[in-house]
Amino acid sequence: MNASIIDLRYKTSDILAALDNREHVTILYHGKPKGTIIPLEETGATGKICNHAFFGMHAAAQEPSVEAVMEQLRGNRYDL
Repeated sequence: MNASIIDLRYKTSDILAALDNREHVTILYHGKPKGTIIPLEETGATGKICNHAFFGMHAAAQEPSVEAVMEQLRGNRYDL
């Protein structure tokens, strides 16, 4: 599909429909191609974040808890 700069403004729904149909959209400026909008590849990687390998990677570490670190950073407001 070819679309002009004006089409981007006034026919956005048509351009999005073309992308939904897995079409490449070539953007024209004064009749000359300036760029291409390519639909994203669907990876099918939908799932819960807690199943990701990065989630909870520090759970078994011997580092201090978040509360302890925040207490150390904040400290007392005044030294009495």
